[in-house]
Amino acid sequence: MSQASDKSSTLARLRRRSKALTSTPSVRASSTAFAKASAGDDLPIKRAKVITVEAHSKPRWRTSGPYGIVPRYRRGMGVDEFVRQVASATPMQIVEIERTGVLGSFLKDLSKRMEIPSSRIFTIIGVPKATAEKKAAAGEMVAGSGGQAVVGMVRLLAIAQEIVANSTASEAKGFDAAKWLGQWIERPQPSLGGRKPADLLDTPTGIEVVTRLLGSIESGAYQ
Repeated sequence: MSQASDKSSTLARLRRRSKALTSTPSVRASSTAFAKASAGDDLPIKRAKVITVEAHSKPRWRTSGPYGIVPRYRRGMGVDEFVRQVASATPMQIVEIERTGVLGSFLKDLSKRMEIPSSRIFTIIGVPKATAEKKAAAGEMVAGSGGQAVVGMVRLLAIAQEIVANSTASEAKGFDAAKWLGQWIERPQPSLGGRKPADLLDTPTGIEVVTRLLGSIESGAYQ
């Protein structure tokens, strides 16, 4: 037999072997699976993963950070609920809130809750009205010194609510601590040299001074 015949016979055997291999069920299944994966037909797996993540996700107003669950304000959450969460947060969690800031719409919600005009809230925290309005409309965060001032006001509100909660006075029942605080921060205080607490809330030191002052009020807070 010539070399040409041997070569032709060998090629024929190789073709038959190749055809037999690719026609086996296992190879066909693998090829089909690869084709589906390549075409993006693995959506059922992706859906399962999404469902798993959603089932174990945290409530939408909280985010997980290096210091645990950090409260985040969202529309519909309610000012009082956010105040409650901030009041129970650790100092390091408060730091995270101050760094990130608060949602711009919270400023308007806080102004309604404390019955203070939103323009006055903007002035108290040291944020220009145009900037605050833009962030509130766009759902953006108010951070920096303005965000810290807002968190300071939230802490003041938490203290005022705690004073009311701890009081045994009959007037404490149904007392609106947020409304009272909105009035209190606008009153000149002798211990502040006649200044209003609201005029000190745009700096970290001012916030601490006012916080200590409010914290010392346990009697006569309802007059």
